[in-house]
Amino acid sequence: MPICLVEFESSAGGKRALTVPSVHLNGTSREELLRQVQNAGQAVFQARDALAKASPNARDYYPQGEQAFPAARAEHDRRARVLLEVEEELSQLAEAIAEA
Repeated sequence: MPICLVEFESSAGGKRALTVPSVHLNGTSREELLRQVQNAGQAVFQARDALAKASPNARDYYPQGEQAFPAARAEHDRRARVLLEVEEELSQLAEAIAEA
C-alpha cells in the first residue's frame, strides 16, 4: 500500500506534506484517530493562548541592556510560530482523517 500524504500550504510559507494514517479493520477507528488528533489540536491551541499571556515585557529586560528585550521577543515569536505550525498540521491531519 502506498504512503498516503496530504499537502497543505503552511503559514510559515511553502507546501508541507503529512503522512495520514490508514483507516482499516485492524487499525484504530476513524473516530478514535479523529478524537486523538482533535484533542491534541485543542491542547496546542491552549498552549498558544498561555504563551501569548507569557509574552515578554520590556520592563523585565531593560536592566540587561538594549539588546535583551528584542532577543527575548524574537525567541517568543519563534515559539509562537512553532505552535501555530503544529496546530495547522493537526488541523490538516484531522481533515484528512475525516475524509479518508
